[in-house]
Amino acid sequence: MKYILGVFVGLLCAGSVTAEMLAPDALIRNTVQDVIAVIKTDKDIQAGDQEKTLALVEEKVLPHFDFERMTQLAVGKYWRTASPEQKQALEREFRNMLVRTYTKVFSVYRDQVIEVKPLKISGDVAEATVQTTISKPGSAVIPVNYEMKKKPNGWKAFDIYIEGVSMVMSYRGTFSSEIQKNGIDGLIKTLSDKNVASGVALRSAEAK
Repeated sequence: MKYILGVFVGLLCAGSVTAEMLAPDALIRNTVQDVIAVIKTDKDIQAGDQEKTLALVEEKVLPHFDFERMTQLAVGKYWRTASPEQKQALEREFRNMLVRTYTKVFSVYRDQVIEVKPLKISGDVAEATVQTTISKPGSAVIPVNYEMKKKPNGWKAFDIYIEGVSMVMSYRGTFSSEIQKNGIDGLIKTLSDKNVASGVALRSAEAK
């Protein structure tokens, strides 16, 4: 549950990129209320409507992640030996895998309080860590940090640390074992099978 709630905050770094690029903490802070408002008012999403949930994730979340870098970090040393086609497929399936996680997150959100800590950075900084916490009466506070990189079209998240554990790197061991047993194509197939089974299959053209 802590993992799910932690990943939920990853949703909150989504939002429209304004003409003036928002600082990473401002991007999260300005978007959190909007996203939570949607969840609280949309009964279909609360009831588990996957189609509406996927539409919300695609619109609000996916454009604000650097999936190429996330996939590269998760695959590790094997990324260098993958063909361009395999890299594209890995990125697509890794992206879809995270969508599977996000579709579950909406159903467990229950008025948690999210605090975004102020971040002071200079204009020439290319990477930053945004620190946040998730709290709820009767539960321990969960620290969630975002590793973000400035891109031409806005800040992008490329990893999320939940209670000090990297979400992306947590996949590396599993991915490595699968590749050692069945090769890169084997990992792609495993991820694809799980995504298809869950009903999540985004168009490859969207995986950028």
